[in-house]
Amino acid sequence: MKNIFLVLKREYLVRVRKKSFIIMTFLTPILIAAFYGIIVWAAVGSFKNERKTIQVIDQSGLFKDKFKSDKNTTFEFINQPISEAQKKLKGKEGNLLVFIPANIMEQPKGLQIYSEKNIGPMLQGRIEKIVQQELRNIKLSKAGITQQVIEEANQNVDAQTFNLDDEGKTRSSSTMAAYVAGYAAAFLLYIFILIYGAGVMQGVMEEKSNRIIEVIISSVKPFHLMMGKILGVAAVGLTQFLLWGVLTFGVTSATQTLFGFNRFTATEEVLNQQTAQADPELKKEIEKSQSNTLKTINDFSASAQSLPLVQIFVCFLFYFLGGYLLYSSLYAAIGASVENQQEAGQFTFPIMLPIIAAIFFAQLAINQPDGSLAFWTSMIPFTSPVVMMARIPFGVPAWEIALSMVLLVLGFVGTTWLAARIYRVGILMYGKKVNYKELSKWIFYKG
Repeated sequence: MKNIFLVLKREYLVRVRKKSFIIMTFLTPILIAAFYGIIVWAAVGSFKNERKTIQVIDQSGLFKDKFKSDKNTTFEFINQPISEAQKKLKGKEGNLLVFIPANIMEQPKGLQIYSEKNIGPMLQGRIEKIVQQELRNIKLSKAGITQQVIEEANQNVDAQTFNLDDEGKTRSSSTMAAYVAGYAAAFLLYIFILIYGAGVMQGVMEEKSNRIIEVIISSVKPFHLMMGKILGVAAVGLTQFLLWGVLTFGVTSATQTLFGFNRFTATEEVLNQQTAQADPELKKEIEKSQSNTLKTINDFSASAQSLPLVQIFVCFLFYFLGGYLLYSSLYAAIGASVENQQEAGQFTFPIMLPIIAAIFFAQLAINQPDGSLAFWTSMIPFTSPVVMMARIPFGVPAWEIALSMVLLVLGFVGTTWLAARIYRVGILMYGKKVNYKELSKWIFYKG
């Protein structure tokens, strides 16, 4: 045990003292905050800076008062041949030409938009929406149906969800919040297990190729060395994960305090810019859509408090350690068996398949968290860390979580034993091409 701790301490200190570790640990939260800020700034700025003049040739005479100018867009109705208008459009990159044929009622696809460069989908959709809505209103009027009747018929249904406990009491829940939390936790586990598991393999390969391992193995048993490296990298991963969480919260709070920036108000500002750019006839519909979007954001923020956050955090740490230890032991065995990255490729792919499949199963489990597929894939040690974390926000019985954890520990013990058998032989094996048949022989070597 003492030797394992010494190797763990050495692996931990060597990695956390690296400049790359320090820089990325402190720089990542800042980059995330800056990335989000740039997106919001660019989204708001793009609406403010657009100035376009759109000429409209309306041969049908149905849309004279339907295209209305605003502070970002000017509509000009012109009466001239389409060919002549196309010639005048040249050299005016920001301008557009809209042609509405006389038979637009019979041929709605006859609408044409001309520009020197491709236009954005939002502006194209705005023009199409105006024409589409007016055609619909005309046909509804001929059928004796008013716009008020249509608006009254469109009723939004927003169901409230509740969970029942064993005593029959209810508490508020949110399917959307559980969906986001489950998928985010599952995806983070997937990324961390792959990154830090591969880090163990890379470290073993470097020591083997540099022949440093020959010196180390003279005073430390191969099993102790392997376990020390695995636990050391695990400690590095937990340290970096916790620092990212604390620093991200700190940077976000500081940004909101210093600049008055808030992710919800920023989103609201972007939506307000979209509404300001819209045609006055469509503002009511867009404002309704905007209100629904903001309501969804606010509801998600409020409903997140109903999630079992403490349980999610504790289980995340356990499944991160369990999943990492299981896979990193296999990665360590591969690193000890090969001498370069090219040889490692044929062995790492079979190991990656279960964790990749786990992400797919997690998506299915989110849609049906109590299904048989979700249950069994959250019990199998190779997929349980990712799938179970996707299920926990929806509420999982305690006995299922306990059983999954026990099986994961047993799976880790089994893979560690298997990896140790390969590691003790492969770590001092040089100049020999390794295949699966050779690895199977190493498992049963005595001594």
